[in-house]
Amino acid sequence: MADGGIAHDTIAHDTIVHGGDLDAARRLFPGAPEPWIDLSTGINPVPYPLPPLIASALHRLPSPGDLARLKAAAAAAYGAPGPDHVAAAPGTQILIETLPRLLPRSRVAVVGPTYAEHAAAWTRSGHAVRMVADPAEAEGADVLVAVSPNNPDGRVFSPAALARAAGGGLVVLDQAFADLEPVEAATPGPAFVILRSFGKTYGLAGLRLGFALAEPALARRLESALGPWAVSGPAIAAGCAALPDAEWRREAAAARGQDAARLDRMIARVGGRVVGGTALFRTADFPDAPGLYRALGEVGIYVRRFPGAPERLRFGLPPDKAAWCRLSRVLR
Repeated sequence: MADGGIAHDTIAHDTIVHGGDLDAARRLFPGAPEPWIDLSTGINPVPYPLPPLIASALHRLPSPGDLARLKAAAAAAYGAPGPDHVAAAPGTQILIETLPRLLPRSRVAVVGPTYAEHAAAWTRSGHAVRMVADPAEAEGADVLVAVSPNNPDGRVFSPAALARAAGGGLVVLDQAFADLEPVEAATPGPAFVILRSFGKTYGLAGLRLGFALAEPALARRLESALGPWAVSGPAIAAGCAALPDAEWRREAAAARGQDAARLDRMIARVGGRVVGGTALFRTADFPDAPGLYRALGEVGIYVRRFPGAPERLRFGLPPDKAAWCRLSRVLR
């Protein structure tokens, strides 16, 4: 999934429900206390400590040199062969929308259930799309789309297994949740396009920054389709500061892993069974998920529900001690 750490359900062909919509939460639970605790997304609740913003990042248009420094930092952080293999964008969602428009009409297999914007974007661009439960079921597809770690169940697919399943076709691998997980990185090339989200890992989703790692010709086509100055000066500055900070990522992975384990224990106390997740979210089945959803909503805690799986809820991580205590009172 890409952008914003949000899995969602397709309710109608052209209607997708996203997490993170506190306006919808307030309509559902008008008497809930403020401020809301939004646990409906998979965004790191402890953001990267950005240095003070240089005023020029707001006053002037980003230069080609600024963008080149950002792409070099992204290539080093994500293991791309070089900055020419990187396309920078205002979030991965726009890349999910743009990529299908650049490729010839194809047979596309999307491994699901997963972030629904993938299938929707390929469908809107006229491709023949089918959902498969496992990459091995993608035989005959020209394009295989997979999210790893997957949202909402946390499934992980090895790049080698995806390449075999694609049988020589293109693999679009969404690794939005990979930064804080011990997963194998994929190498961009003719057979692989990899999507990486900045906002989820660094807790800065509002900046709107994401990357596609691809062979240089396709990376150039993506950036050309997005147009000049697609990435803002503040987003470039934030990326250049945070992406080289490997020590912060290691510390964040350890801390969020501990938080996820704590959340697992709290879920188990109320009879829930964790069925998957990552260091940034946990997905669980409950004996009375609709009742728990209401109980949480009535005290101003918003979690993710799934109309296609009414027994299932997904929890992001609380941001601080007060939020943990508030959640614990309900799950007790």
